[in-house]
Amino acid sequence: MNKYIINLPQLQSFSQRLGAIAVWLICWLMWIYLLLPFLTLCGWLLGDHNLTDEMRWFGGYKSLLQLLQIYLITLLVLIGICLAWVIYHFIRQPVLIPAANKVVSDAEIMNFYQVKLQEVRVCRKAQLVTVYFDEQGQVTLLTPEIK
Repeated sequence: MNKYIINLPQLQSFSQRLGAIAVWLICWLMWIYLLLPFLTLCGWLLGDHNLTDEMRWFGGYKSLLQLLQIYLITLLVLIGICLAWVIYHFIRQPVLIPAANKVVSDAEIMNFYQVKLQEVRVCRKAQLVTVYFDEQGQVTLLTPEIK
């Protein structure tokens, strides 16, 4: 696991877990759906008679080529939509939420994260700060690296 990723699934809400499972399931179903024609073709080429009948029923390799064209067009459309989405968000002005304009004092940071005031001040001067968490997501150690 990457050391920059915080892996604490117990801090996820039920709806976040349910959403992650739904996305996982949809992605696997799409992957299986995309692989079925290739698996059928491989079985047909290896001489499996059950798959030979299925290949004849669906039109043989010519229908596979048509299906690959549909997949390619679908992939190009999805790439176009993603690029349009990225360009749209790149062009539009970012909207600042009201909390972004609020100045937070060192004492508020100290109280919220339950760290010492001296640690907060040292970390403000550092270029790189490593934060260690416990199982409940609480800050256990701050190690500033001042260069």
